[in-house]
Amino acid sequence: MRERITARVLLLDPDDRVLLMHGRLPSEPDAPGAWFTVGGGAKVGESVPQAAAREIIEETGFLDVELGPVVWYREAVYRNARQEPILFKESYLLARCAGGEPSRAGWQALEKALVDDIRWWTLAEILEAVEDFYPEGFAGLLPDVLAGQVPATPRVITIAS
Repeated sequence: MRERITARVLLLDPDDRVLLMHGRLPSEPDAPGAWFTVGGGAKVGESVPQAAAREIIEETGFLDVELGPVVWYREAVYRNARQEPILFKESYLLARCAGGEPSRAGWQALEKALVDDIRWWTLAEILEAVEDFYPEGFAGLLPDVLAGQVPATPRVITIAS
């Protein structure tokens, strides 16, 4: 099975709001979708932090971002548009920026087709929402990070079976 090293970013503004995108998987373009963090696959020769920095610029337009440590790690199998299984190895990095309105100018065609929205969320809004968030258990994982409880080694997120 092909593997994809992925940098996901918990991008926080000064008010501890997290920037999330709403969209669907290429394998399920007609699905209702879910909210997920900024980020994407690392290019050949690119480290996870380098991929995170590039993805932030491409997906938000924000240039002045302070990257922090990897706080979570998760592996999950998803299917691409051709229904081929891919093992995603996701590292979730903490990052901070000044906030503001994200730009979609750097979005690629696939993002334009599958991502419906991008917005800042407070923890209270996430806890009250009836929509789906990824990774699974996102609302329960976020409070520790917002409280500054950054683990010495990334917390491994397991998928409920």
